[in-house]
This record gives sequence, structure tokens and C-alpha cells, in this order.
Amino acid sequence: MSAILDIERPDALLDYLRRAGHIPADEQPVIRNLAGGVSNRTVLVERPSGEAWVLKQALKKLRVAVEWYSSPERIHREALGMRWLAQLAPPGASTRLIFEDHVHHLLAMEAVPQPHENWKTMLLAGHLETDHVEQFGRLLGAIHRAAYAGRDQIAVAFNDRSFFETLRIEPYYVYTWMQIPETAQFYDALISETRARRLTLVHGDYSPKNILVYQGRMVLLDHEVIHFGDPAFDLGFALAHLLSKAHHVYDMRAAFASAAGAYWRAYRAALGGVPWSYDIEPRTVRHTLGCLLARVAGRSTLEYMNGEERACQRRVAITLMAQPPVSVGELAGRFVALLGI
Repeated sequence: MSAILDIERPDALLDYLRRAGHIPADEQPVIRNLAGGVSNRTVLVERPSGEAWVLKQALKKLRVAVEWYSSPERIHREALGMRWLAQLAPPGASTRLIFEDHVHHLLAMEAVPQPHENWKTMLLAGHLETDHVEQFGRLLGAIHRAAYAGRDQIAVAFNDRSFFETLRIEPYYVYTWMQIPETAQFYDALISETRARRLTLVHGDYSPKNILVYQGRMVLLDHEVIHFGDPAFDLGFALAHLLSKAHHVYDMRAAFASAAGAYWRAYRAALGGVPWSYDIEPRTVRHTLGCLLARVAGRSTLEYMNGEERACQRRVAITLMAQPPVSVGELAGRFVALLGI
């Protein structure tokens, strides 16, 4: 079983599943490749029993326009994250790990039942519901709070932040400042304070594309950047997505800007009074600005924006970096105002 395996080749995957004993030798599941990810091969396996799995295999070279590499070992960080999130997240908010393979750098998880919808797809179609936004905030707040309570164990288990460095700090922050030298001071300070803070479990990829909505409830996916660090990154990363959609979905600009505030308030309510909650908002704003610019100028740009939109968001983010807002509400208001009509 040391030969190179590509799970996107159905015959090879079927042979692997049988030889490894994950399914009986005579079983004939339905295998279908899933699209959308840049860092993994992802395949749906539907078994005759009605059980369905999603298999993920980490890629060394990510599927983006520029050179971007990360060790396939990160898939095992995701498996570790799934094991812990089963305890930390509310029931039903994460998927169950089926098996993990250290040779071929893959895992299998229980598939979220149909019918479900991807939240990013819903938002881009203008399907914005207050309940979903508030769930998004409460879920993150619950994870951060529970992980802080169990920080003695979690800090050890998730001490390694190398995947966060290769998949977030370098491609989002360092690469962007290299493209736009006038932002170097802003990003250098942001990176330094992020590396210095180890407060709770940070998902690292907390965004609408990694949320499936099933029976009205949110299910969180894709945990390969999970680490013990600064929770403000998760907040800023997610807020940048909501504000980018305020930019792109023009006729719902005000609604998405309001959603950013609702998300923040729901998060704070779920977080409770953890000791570090008093100073997280300004850092959240700075991470939001860092991600807003990175998503139009970094290694991983938002595919739904055209050139004019990217240029506009770049201009607005750089303007706000010169004098960052102090609150999420101020950020949302100034961002939308600077976008203009």
C-alpha cells in the first residue's frame, strides 16, 4: 500500500478501499469527485447501505494560480481537529471521523446528509438570514469558550502552528505586503501580535464556504489549519468574507454590513466573560482589514470578484489600514461608505 494513490481516480480508490478493509471486497459504492477545494482532493463515497463518506486527500501543491505549497501532513491535523471538535462544538455542528490514513495522507468522514446547502453559495445568491448569521457567531464563540476552558490539554495537542504559517500567515499576510510594500508596517505588527498570542483553539478557516446548512443548522468543515493561537484571526477571517459579500452583492450591501455586526454580537454573547475578551475587538478589526486586502491581493483571491471590484477593495482596505477603526460596527460602516455607490 505504499504506491502513490490518487483518490480522484475512482478505480484506484475502489481498489484501495477494498484492500484496506474499509469496505467488503464485493461492495460496489457510488464514487463521485467533489469540486471546490484548492488544497485537497475530495471524493464522495455512497455505500449500498445508505451510509455516505467524504474522503479528503491533502495536496502538496495547492490548486491556485501562483506557487503555493504545504505539507500533506496537515490532513492529520484536520483529523485531530475533528476528534476534539466532537467534544468542543455543539452537537451536530461537526462531522464524525471514520478513518485516517498516514501513508496516503487522507481521511474519511461521515458525509452531511442531503439535502444540504453550502452557506457561501446561499449568500452569493442573496439568501441572507439573520438566524444563520447569529448561528455562525454563536458556534465560533462556543468553540473558543470551551477550548479556553480545556486549554491545558488543547494547548499541548495543537501547539504546532506550522500549517497556520504556510496556509495563512505567508500566503495571506506576508505575500500581500510583498505585493504592496506600503502595507508592510501594518502586516508586520499584525503578524507579530498574532504569533505572540496563544489563547484558545483557532479554526483558521472559519468562513461561509466551510459551512453546510442542514435542516436549518450549521455544520463546520475543513479543519486543517486548526491550532492554539489568537481567536481574533478567526473573527477577522470570517468578517472579511461577510464584508466582501457586502461589496460584491451590491443590492444587499446594507444587509451584509448589518450581518457583520450581528455576527460579532452573537459571538460575544456566546463567548461569555473569558479573560481575554476585553481587548479582542481592535485585533479583530485589524485581522479583518488584513484579510480584506489579502483576498484581493494575496495568493488566494476571491474568485467571485472581477478586476474592478478587486481594485476597489484594495483601495478601501489600504485606506482603512492607515487609521483602523476601533470597533466592528465602525469598520462595517466605514468600509461600505468608502466603497461608494
